[in-house]
Amino acid sequence: MGFQTGNRKGPVSDINVTPLVDVMLVLLVIFMVTAPMMFSGVNLKLPKTGKVSSLNLRPELIILSVTAGEEYFLGKERIPKETLLKVVSDKLKSTKSDVIYLRADYALKYEKVAKLISALKNAGISNIALVTEIEKSQG
Repeated sequence: MGFQTGNRKGPVSDINVTPLVDVMLVLLVIFMVTAPMMFSGVNLKLPKTGKVSSLNLRPELIILSVTAGEEYFLGKERIPKETLLKVVSDKLKSTKSDVIYLRADYALKYEKVAKLISALKNAGISNIALVTEIEKSQG
């Protein structure tokens, strides 16, 4: 027995999709709000610069993060300093990528960042993109 409307005889087999659409719209809003925060990676205080180009960091990119205490992370995975160059080179070869994104904490001395870039270049990794935060304009 079903609810009958009009001239129909028998049970109504139509699905009420309104609750489904409501739930999907709520999920869409939740994902739109949380998506930019999904890649937090390693928590660093990045240097601030003016906007040069927009960059959306995604987990599939090769992102090398260096903390103020000189801890190295490839994505979210901690890498020992001794094996860093080999691991980064292997990752570049396996993903067939030629760009490495370098995130270095603001408190890390420039000398350390320069030595890391030099070591990466000596290992044959020449396409290095430095990641910074966009400076908010004082207006």
